[in-house]
Amino acid sequence: MEHTEPRGGTSTPRRGRPTGDHAERRAELIRAATSIIAREGYGACSLRNVASAAGYTTGAVTYYFRNKSELITALATHRFDTYETLLEPLSERSSVRAMLTRWMDITVADREQSPVMSQLVMFARQDSALAEILQDRYGRFRAHLATMISVEQRLGTIRSDIPAAVLAENVTAMGDGWAMLAPIEPDRFTPDKVMGLLDAVDTLLRPLS
Repeated sequence: MEHTEPRGGTSTPRRGRPTGDHAERRAELIRAATSIIAREGYGACSLRNVASAAGYTTGAVTYYFRNKSELITALATHRFDTYETLLEPLSERSSVRAMLTRWMDITVADREQSPVMSQLVMFARQDSALAEILQDRYGRFRAHLATMISVEQRLGTIRSDIPAAVLAENVTAMGDGWAMLAPIEPDRFTPDKVMGLLDAVDTLLRPLS
């Protein structure tokens, strides 16, 4: 594997085809890229900086990712894999509130999630491959959520006067907004405030009497 010794070592990076767990090496580089974007922004996420952060040479990075666009596409896919876990059933029938609760839990636990996603959305206009990933994965997420909502509409636990797909659009917009602001205004999103926000969503979705 073409990798540098830990800082303080004197060995030079070995050249040639990297060895070891291919999937783990890719994941390591994605983690390095994620941290750079979260701290310094999308523009700072060059292959050279990612290599330096991960302790690799730039040549080793290009073995796993041919260019920055390919690396960013892999990073975006990984981020959306995390999002899709929000829709995994917690019980026989998941609820929208349960999904949003998990969304906020991830936002609080992973302080990189919101800054990175915001940067990816901002720069998708300049990267068609990234834009395609965002459109596809956001679309899949909303479609899955709409299915969840339609089930609850049939059970009478969510209002049915608004189409499930429209409610899914509104719910995801709320989640995105909270996730974007929570890292910037942590004092605003206290546990009590989050509970109040979730209660408000329940009220908005409740069937009309």
